[in-house]
Amino acid sequence: MSKLTKIRIGTRKSPLALAQAEEVRALLAENWPELTVEIVPMTTSGDTFTDRPLADIGGKGLFTKEIEDALLAKQIDIAVHSIKDMQTVLPDGLTLGCIIEREDPRDRLVGHALHSLDDLPKGASFGTSSLRRSSQLLMRRPDIQIVPLRGSVQTRLQKMESGLVKATMLAVAGLNRLQLWDTPGATLSTDEFLPAIGQGAIGIECRENDAAVMELLSPLADLDTEAAVICERAFLQMLDGSCRTPIAGYATVEGKQLHFRGLIVRPDGSAHHDVEISGSSDDAEKLGRSAGEDLLSRCGKNFI
Repeated sequence: MSKLTKIRIGTRKSPLALAQAEEVRALLAENWPELTVEIVPMTTSGDTFTDRPLADIGGKGLFTKEIEDALLAKQIDIAVHSIKDMQTVLPDGLTLGCIIEREDPRDRLVGHALHSLDDLPKGASFGTSSLRRSSQLLMRRPDIQIVPLRGSVQTRLQKMESGLVKATMLAVAGLNRLQLWDTPGATLSTDEFLPAIGQGAIGIECRENDAAVMELLSPLADLDTEAAVICERAFLQMLDGSCRTPIAGYATVEGKQLHFRGLIVRPDGSAHHDVEISGSSDDAEKLGRSAGEDLLSRCGKNFI
């Protein structure tokens, strides 16, 4: 039995973030029945400034900074994040304690009477503030008009339903966690549309010297998910990935074999480079770095 009797989870206040924190609370309760778990909702800069693309106001770290500050100040014991919101280099003193089993990593094209990207009318308005999504879409459909669209899952769905845009795109994992299974549209395979790095995965961040917390987190870890995400994040780090960089990548693990596909795209979709690599899951980080190095050698640092 762990020495801890209570643990505080720091999380964003959005419905999806709270659902993810509840998922972690349930796993902790399952493995440590005597443990009291408190969820501490927090507002981040990324939640406050919703009128501009993330790239214009500081990037993905805006969704984690205040929570990480609270973790370092010992106001909370762990932080629950969507992996795709986390920077590849964490603040000094913090570590990724574990990654739980991944949800569905795919994207869903959201809109009425849409069964594929080809069903979008010519010149249709498409709402997204994700360069990864917009650039991959423009690769296939350069006629599409991109409209900046930020906010919670519910907010983006409401804007689509109000007619502000013809369609949008959301992570299937988020829709599943919010039980929004009847959202109109079509789920796109990872072969057709590569996900964001870490999409569908939840990471639990903690202080790197907190042995008691690390003991609590140990049984929650999914080793295949961890290997896949380590590979993806190494790829992203090699390419210096940020919200200004259209980068996609997805790794799968079967047995001890890891397979990774990665992609970089010009923001307007006019050019792209992709890479595939396979090897032992024990070499996940090395494989991700090799894939990134391969792309850099072919496209150069000034591609994007």
